[in-house]
Amino acid sequence: MTAETVFTNARIVLEDSIVSGSIQIIDGKIADISAGNVHTGENFEGDYLIPGLVELHTDHLEQHYSPRPGVRWNATAAIQAHDAQVASSGITTVFDCLRMGADEDGGFEHGEMRAMADAIAAAGAEGRLRSEHLLHLRCEVSADNVMQHFADFENDPHVRLVSLMDHAPGQRQFQTMEQYTLYYQKKRGLSDEAFARFCAKRQEESARNSTPHRLAISKVCSERGITIASHDDATLDHVGEAIENGVRLAEFPTSFDAAKASHEAGMSVLMGAPNVVRGKSHSGNIAARDLAERGVLDVLSSDYVPLSLLYAPFVLADEVEGITLPTALAMVTSTPAKSVSLNDRGRIATGLRADLVRVHREQGVPVVRAVWREGRRVA
Repeated sequence: MTAETVFTNARIVLEDSIVSGSIQIIDGKIADISAGNVHTGENFEGDYLIPGLVELHTDHLEQHYSPRPGVRWNATAAIQAHDAQVASSGITTVFDCLRMGADEDGGFEHGEMRAMADAIAAAGAEGRLRSEHLLHLRCEVSADNVMQHFADFENDPHVRLVSLMDHAPGQRQFQTMEQYTLYYQKKRGLSDEAFARFCAKRQEESARNSTPHRLAISKVCSERGITIASHDDATLDHVGEAIENGVRLAEFPTSFDAAKASHEAGMSVLMGAPNVVRGKSHSGNIAARDLAERGVLDVLSSDYVPLSLLYAPFVLADEVEGITLPTALAMVTSTPAKSVSLNDRGRIATGLRADLVRVHREQGVPVVRAVWREGRRVA
């Protein structure tokens, strides 16, 4: 039996224009787009119809799984709570970040991330989830145990994105020891002596592990067709290393030079949507709006605030000269989808998945009215 849905009187956001009109969905795919209204179907009353958002980097699941230090919530319940917030923010495809290797934040034991991934897969198979969930493995290449953690995901088909990170002191996100000390010593509550020992250990691990682990993980990803992302690149040497590693996505570059070089090398430059909304980086690095104004911002990520992924494109369209709403929304729909080879979604076009969001916005924060994934309403 054919399932048909019609929406009318909508402001349909296409790749390079906004059309007032109607859309027909048949069996979960977009069948027709037309200007003007029809007498049947759901009346959008002039609301926007946009593609479902594609989220590549969110740590939001961790907040539900470990809501307090040392506390572990039921994995399935945590996933459902995370999924509900993601879907109601207009995100129809989400890459859940899982940590590989111990880092400064610590807190997770070996095996916990594998168990979380299994719980995500089971929840999806049982029909518990509204959005489609895929995996983004965040690999701390300086860590002694990153390869052990990474091996737990050998041949997992849900792994579609891997990022290569090195959070050792005095580089990348924290290019000076002053920045690193201000952020982490207070967070960890360490004395000056204990913090100095901690920093020395992390720097030694980075010098010993970073290059061999980058090469080993990149090789596996290349063989399996998994998209590789760099993380917190600050210098042209970092970008050169990313090119050698086969990186397609540059996450959170911390300087304009690194962002520009990554963009010119054909990588998609990703920055945080909260950075756009707030107008600055939470760690004092380059502002995403600056990159947008200079034409080197390609993708946005909600990072730690799901609704920011919808909010930020409207901010860019309102406040950055030369950026239209279709251009801004491409940063959270078509461009992220293309960067991870999900070519069946991210745009409103005939034949593509009917992952769609109804958005009402007169001013300020946009409101999600409804969300459809493959033509089925999920929020």
